[in-house]
Amino acid sequence: MPKLKTKSGAAKRFKVRAGGSVKRSQAFLRHILTKKATKRKRHLRGTTGVHAADKKSVRSMMPYA
Repeated sequence: MPKLKTKSGAAKRFKVRAGGSVKRSQAFLRHILTKKATKRKRHLRGTTGVHAADKKSVRSMMPYA
């Protein structure tokens, strides 16, 4: 059976943690920041986990992660 390719876009966006969960960065912090509150921007910093409903599709895009 041939080797599976990793989706390069998914490899750039997601990392798999040691426990098997997938982490991602948060959206809505790239532009149009003047109308967003400081608290909202502060809470969008950093990473969070991928939702359980999306975990299977993310892992299929990254078969060797």
